Amino acid sequence: MSDSPWDQRLGFWWIAEDDPERAAVAASPDGTLTYAELAGRAHRLVHLFRSRGLRPGDAIAALVPNGVDMLVCSLACHEAGWYFIPLNTFLTEHEVATIVEHSGARALVVHEQFATQVASVDRDALAAGFAIGAVDGFASLADALAEHPTTEPSDRTPGSVFVYTSGTTGRPKGIRRPQMSGDPGQVANDAAVFGRAFDFVPFGGPHLVSTAMYHGGSHSYYMGALNVGHPLVIMGRFDAEESLRLIDRHRVFSAYMVPTQFHRLLQLPDDVRSRYDVSSLHAVVHSAAPCPLEVKRRMMEWWGPVIWETYGGMEGAATIAKPHRWLEKPGTVGRAIRGTRLAILDDDGNELPQGEIGGIYYGSDAPSFEYVGDAETTRAAYRGKLFTIGDVGFVDDDGYLFIRDRAKDMIITGGVNVYPQEVEAVLATHPAVADVAVIGLPDDEWGETIVAVVEPVAGRATDDGVLAAELIAHCRAELAGYKCPRRVEFRASLPRTDAGKLYKRQLREDFGVS
Repeated sequence: MSDSPWDQRLGFWWIAEDDPERAAVAASPDGTLTYAELAGRAHRLVHLFRSRGLRPGDAIAALVPNGVDMLVCSLACHEAGWYFIPLNTFLTEHEVATIVEHSGARALVVHEQFATQVASVDRDALAAGFAIGAVDGFASLADALAEHPTTEPSDRTPGSVFVYTSGTTGRPKGIRRPQMSGDPGQVANDAAVFGRAFDFVPFGGPHLVSTAMYHGGSHSYYMGALNVGHPLVIMGRFDAEESLRLIDRHRVFSAYMVPTQFHRLLQLPDDVRSRYDVSSLHAVVHSAAPCPLEVKRRMMEWWGPVIWETYGGMEGAATIAKPHRWLEKPGTVGRAIRGTRLAILDDDGNELPQGEIGGIYYGSDAPSFEYVGDAETTRAAYRGKLFTIGDVGFVDDDGYLFIRDRAKDMIITGGVNVYPQEVEAVLATHPAVADVAVIGLPDDEWGETIVAVVEPVAGRATDDGVLAAELIAHCRAELAGYKCPRRVEFRASLPRTDAGKLYKRQLREDFGVS
């Protein structure tokens, strides 16, 4: 008989049945909850949305801050067969309305602190619109929930997350795959294998949620933590010293972070860093952006060999670099997870030998994803049954992957994806802009910083800083803040090919970046 902790019943729903008083939320801006209490809140939301006509396959969007409400919305979708769309809280009013329309969302939950961002949403297209607090045009969620029980709903079926990122053409880019079937309890139990891949030992201790909960990566890890019995310690927003205090206070066992957070932690004075005990940390996973080698080495020296790395995207599974393997092979993003095929292909789709750089492709038995409403982009991501998220790299003799570049011009700043063309489209509408290119340049804190290289119209002064400030303000009026340039450079002309294609590699070389 096996004594493995993985042989017991796991998954959020079964833990709620077997150990209802176990803590599910150990700390958050909204207080604490047991597994039974959290499950009851999710059940009640299912009853409410069903009373408004929602059926399996429908999508529910939520624009809420870090806290319990995000968990309740996600869990309700995961037991009622709905797609859950966690909306980035930095999106503009136009961006929110565009995503809600593009996704065909049937319901929207919004917190009152984001009231202005939902002003342009077509309420008539929604079967249900509810507010946490007071938002014009939205009914009170608390009042509506009061009419419904916390009992488990009938006819439960698994749902899933439906993540939106920026599109390369400025349109929203939604990543969705077919829903699963079966009992939600069994599906959640099976999903505990996600935690096993990162040594999230069942019932090992609390999980720190320090990143934005709308982020697809963050969502995967806090849901994964709940599925293995790790109570969540949720931060409303990241603060380096506060995160250390919470790790010390709650004896945090697991966590998910992005490299920008590591940089900020390392910037703390030595006396502050030494004030807190971080010895409880067992598995801290990072992803979302490349982590500078020196930053990761210093974090390993401080926290020990507990930092895991994963590479991939919401499109599908990827690679994992265990701490000791990364120390042996600095810079690797790991080997393909079990059940995933990793291949490096040339431009013609031929597989390249180990050590040669090419496009990174994956294959697995998971249902194929789609970019919703964009069949062309979906087709372009696939070569047969293999797909790519647009990066290039190589695999060494031991099967470890190293990233060398991005085939696309996507910028990753602070762990968040930004597509330059979307920013360029906004800048091009400014009357002083004749031509523009947006690129990412290396940044120790953010991974990359967004730089706009602008060719101004004839006669417009650029040396007094006024136009640069105007252009940044112009972007902030149209785009979420994280998409806006932090720096504007001016050039007499921009390099373009005879066909009119912008030659961004030359621009990067002008800044000393190959």
